Amino acid sequence: MQKYGVNELRRMFLDFFESKEHLKMKSFSLVPHNDKSLLLINSGMAPLKPYFTGQEIPPKRRVATCQKCIRTGDIENVGKTARHGTFFEMLGNFSFGDYFKREAIHWTWEFLTEVVGLDPDRLYPSVYLEDDEAWEIWNKEIGIAPERIFRFGKEDNFWEHGAGPCGPCSEVYYDRGEAYGCGKADCRVGCDCDRYMEIWNNVFTQFDNDGNNHYTELEQKNIDTGMGLERLACIVQDVDSMFDIDTIKALRTHVCELAGVEYGKDADTDVSIRVITDHIRSVTFMISDGIMPSNEGRGYVLRRLLRRACRHGRILNIQGEFLVKLAQTVIEGSRDGYPELEEKKEIIFKMVAKEEEQFSKTIDQGLSILADMVKEMASKGVKTLKGQSAFKLYDTYGFPLDLTREILEEKGMSVDEEGFQKAMDLQRETARGARAVTNYMGADVTVYESIDPAITTEFVGYDKLTCDSKVTVLTTDTEIADALLEGERGTIFVEQTPFYATSGGQEADRGTITTGDGEFKVEDVVKLLGGKFGHIGHVTRGMIKTGDTVTLKVDPKNRSLSANNHSATHLLHKALRMVLGNHVEQAGSSVNADRLRFDFTHFSALTPEELGRVEEIVNEQIRKSLTVKAENMPIEEARKTGAAALFGEKYGDIVRVVSMGDFSIEFCGGTHVGNTGAILAFKILFETGVAAGVRRIEALTAKGLMDYYHELENKLLEAAKLIKARPDNLAEKVSHLLSENKALHSELESLKSKLAKDAAKDILSQVTDVKGVKLLAAKVEGVDMNGLRDLGDQLKEKMGEGVILLASAAEGKVSLMAMATTKAMDRGAHAGNLIKAAAALVGGGGGGRPNMAQAGGKNPEGISDALAKAAEVLESQLK
Repeated sequence: MQKYGVNELRRMFLDFFESKEHLKMKSFSLVPHNDKSLLLINSGMAPLKPYFTGQEIPPKRRVATCQKCIRTGDIENVGKTARHGTFFEMLGNFSFGDYFKREAIHWTWEFLTEVVGLDPDRLYPSVYLEDDEAWEIWNKEIGIAPERIFRFGKEDNFWEHGAGPCGPCSEVYYDRGEAYGCGKADCRVGCDCDRYMEIWNNVFTQFDNDGNNHYTELEQKNIDTGMGLERLACIVQDVDSMFDIDTIKALRTHVCELAGVEYGKDADTDVSIRVITDHIRSVTFMISDGIMPSNEGRGYVLRRLLRRACRHGRILNIQGEFLVKLAQTVIEGSRDGYPELEEKKEIIFKMVAKEEEQFSKTIDQGLSILADMVKEMASKGVKTLKGQSAFKLYDTYGFPLDLTREILEEKGMSVDEEGFQKAMDLQRETARGARAVTNYMGADVTVYESIDPAITTEFVGYDKLTCDSKVTVLTTDTEIADALLEGERGTIFVEQTPFYATSGGQEADRGTITTGDGEFKVEDVVKLLGGKFGHIGHVTRGMIKTGDTVTLKVDPKNRSLSANNHSATHLLHKALRMVLGNHVEQAGSSVNADRLRFDFTHFSALTPEELGRVEEIVNEQIRKSLTVKAENMPIEEARKTGAAALFGEKYGDIVRVVSMGDFSIEFCGGTHVGNTGAILAFKILFETGVAAGVRRIEALTAKGLMDYYHELENKLLEAAKLIKARPDNLAEKVSHLLSENKALHSELESLKSKLAKDAAKDILSQVTDVKGVKLLAAKVEGVDMNGLRDLGDQLKEKMGEGVILLASAAEGKVSLMAMATTKAMDRGAHAGNLIKAAAALVGGGGGGRPNMAQAGGKNPEGISDALAKAAEVLESQLK
């Protein structure tokens, strides 16, 4: 067998399924899209869920991917064993209502044996206990001997996660040989040792679970295949673990070189080597997908991994900052399959270096303080660190809770996590209050409260986009500063500014603030008490000092596009009042360069005709190129003009009134076009309810609208291409496909009926004869006691006279139910005594009447013995 590398195996898999008419798709981002159930993508099928559920139409009904995944549920074990890791790649081929079991199994076998070249005699498939169809395919079509096909129960070979699509699995195991085994005589597929390694899992998604373990057949059956790339590489390269395969071994070796140690010589050293090797892979991929370090959510996962890697670097005595060097090795090893790593390497390096530097500055002091805490605890005989102390380490020195926990566990101690959480919740409430006051992305409000109240800013941006002014105050996120250096974030205050600050629903301008040798990128502008305009961003070169005369330049394109959308909201407001009535009031808006959102008071959804009329009125006013005029006037005078005010807004004595010809007049402090013709066109995307009596419209204008139409056109062309149609006959083609689907649905219903009958026959086929009395002793999967009684009644009716013993296991517990008919009892059969003997073999007890009895137990492994015992007990009872 040829020892292919990781990158070769990835290409081989994707090319193979492309040859089977699959669409070869790039890996999705690690950041889930519209999926609140996941923090990070953790499986190959996770980003494809909308295709499985039917929420989205897949680009093709056959798809193949190599998906980057992260799982951190057992992060504490990473490094301690060679099996655990947080980052992995999952190879997958998927069918969305196209092919099913036969093709999936045949292609599994073809890829493993003919493409990769694995020895067929070392491959062992497994199927779900009740999946005779899959067993038949493996046995009669692939040619696997019956003794080499393993039937496993629901726990091993049935894929489901609560409610939703689910189904049986068929896995393939590879025999790695006796060298990897446990040496036991009964070692076989399913053993916990490393000899038989599962490498491929076909999930046949054919049922829907309603959440209460009631299953119905899916109209569209799907294939979800998963195969760990690293695990396949272990087999092909004949190495012990993923840390020994080519790309990861190169990274592991780099860690050893930096630390001056050798892998495999010391168990504790190996733990740290594996932690660093695994975590830097995760970190590099996460940053490439735009995840930034933070103290919450996936940003916290990233920071946690980074800091664990940093700490283990210190354990290995690696001198200086080292993670960027390792990130480069990650990129070199994986850019073949993930070119985005190379494209984003600068930001990856910058972010890793910044985090490592920040952690290095605080970890020594934090470690010292924690050591003092531990010493004090030991002197008092205390084993649990107070939650408030752990929070101080987190809040002041950047110590994540898991790092504190890990260090304490090494010393046989623990931490009060509940107390830590209470302190964390209190801090979040405080921060939330600060954000409500300042709208400054969660920064500490006290930095602005420290500014001299006399400092103010004059806004000159209505008339010009550029001006020179003097810097009056500079701040970082936490304190007033004399200067901001290259790479630093902060806020600049000046005497005059052309930058519009976020207010009235309009987002702030973007642009730059420059000196002769310094440049600051403005990312947001906030308006604070006292008329101060804070320009928030970061220094891109040089530095900015207090007292500098700077040039402020607003991005004209961004301003123009925002103005288009803002002016369109005024036209929309008036059009809504014309179509729906004068009860319509503006209840909020959000406007930027890309789109507009407008909330208004109304009590029912707009009809298509009403939306069409509103859109028509707005576009009519755009075509008229109405002059847009702004004027400051006393509020009472403004009200006499009939100008509309923002619902719930407070105004001063002097207000700014914006009029668009004779059509619209409103109070408004925002920026606008010179005439409505600049808006070009207006399109409503959708209308929806957001609260009781409040509706919302989202719409596009100008460039945003043109981009939307261009994208829509491309989608239309792509959709037509997928079903070999033209845009002009797409509807006809779709109608034909729907008719086809209806016919297939009818065929599936017939198959479902046949499968139900076959299932009943399977159980009845297990009836045996004990001294002339029929005995049915059988195991059924995932049925509770009520279900066992119902099933017993049905089987008794079909079987006639005799004795029935049914067993089921779920969540480590066993349910037993026995029945005896009248004639069987006449012969001496007693269900209560029968079940009492059987229950003893599953670690339980029970009993009941001669005709019906039930019992429970805690040992599912004893079910086979219990069922076998039934014949022996019944025989002893019969006269």
